[in-house]
Amino acid sequence: MDERKQSVQIELTVDNIAKAIFIVNRHAKTAPNPKFLYLLKRKALLKLIKEGKAKKKGLHYSNNPKYSQQQSDVLISAGSYYFHMPPTKEDFENLPHLGTQNNSYRNPKTHLSLTRAKSLLQNYVGIKEKSEKSPYQQKACSKPVFKKLGESYF
Repeated sequence: MDERKQSVQIELTVDNIAKAIFIVNRHAKTAPNPKFLYLLKRKALLKLIKEGKAKKKGLHYSNNPKYSQQQSDVLISAGSYYFHMPPTKEDFENLPHLGTQNNSYRNPKTHLSLTRAKSLLQNYVGIKEKSEKSPYQQKACSKPVFKKLGESYF
């Protein structure tokens, strides 16, 4: 069987989905346009929670609060991975607050390409990325055109 076809088919297990979320999340932090990557992460985590394959553990104080104000994130466990997501009002009412994040814990090392991770999550949640070209790609660079305006100044 062709190696490319083999690599496209990744089994949709909780751990494989969690690995894909981890890779997408890691790349989103440095991506020039991370909106779609964060959307994939959020949709996949919410679907895992809905299916009972992931669990909200509690609230953590955010390491990077907006506008320097105290902020909390929801800690979610999926497989052997942990993720943070913005909380809802219900999360504040129903989840225990765990205080500051435990910086000694790290998710397992993961080897998966961003392309494969995105593909797996897109298949799992059923959304596709709109192929929007950046403003720099839409217009080809061209030399400026100077037109002669009536009389010469020289």
